[in-house]
Parts: sequence; structure tokens; C-alpha cells
Amino acid sequence: QVRLVESGGGLVQAGGSLRLSCTADGRTFSNYAMGWFRQAPGKEREFVASISGAGGATRYAVTVKGRFTISRDNAKNTVYLQMKSLKPEDTAVYLCAARKGPTSVDATRYDYWGQGTQVTVSS
Repeated sequence: QVRLVESGGGLVQAGGSLRLSCTADGRTFSNYAMGWFRQAPGKEREFVASISGAGGATRYAVTVKGRFTISRDNAKNTVYLQMKSLKPEDTAVYLCAARKGPTSVDATRYDYWGQGTQVTVSS
């Protein structure tokens, strides 16, 4: 069992920035690929970004590439999502997820999920 806790969400104006954090419990964090997903009201959960266990491989959704950056600090058991140039359409609950093995854009391949943190971007 891996427990994940997100933080850093909030209300921001369009064009602003936020940094989300997701901290895992004491398992060997580097064994897990991590992903960020988001879900807006009435919409399906969608992939945002992922990072490999060692941090050398990252993937991004087309909608966020160039604006969002995923990173991790394995010494702190934490993965980050730096979000810049935020748009109202980025408004959603952001969730982090963990899986053993390679990264994936498929939410069904992740084994552990956090509760999520709300990001609201006003126009």
C-alpha cells in the first residue's frame, strides 16, 4: 500500500502559476513511476504528466506541454507539478498516482491514488 497526499492547489488568475506537490509514505519511492491526472466536473479523468522512478523520463499531455513541468525528489518522497500560464480550462481536481514499472498515460494502469487537490483558474 502506498499513501499519496497532494497539496498546493488553490485559486489563481489566468496567466498565473501554481506548484502542486504529492508526497508518498515510506515505501521505496524511486520504485514507482508517478503520474498527474485531472478531472473537471462532468468530464472524464485525463492524463496530465508522468515521470519515471529515477526521474529521467517524462511525458506530457499535448494540452499542457510547454506550460507544465513534472519533477520529483526521491529523497523527499515527493513529486511536483509546476504549472505556468494557467488557463481557465485547466480548472479541475488534480490527482497524483503511482505505479510500479514504466510511466503510462492510462489511468487504469496506476495502482495508488491520492485524494486530489482543487485548482481553479479564473478568467
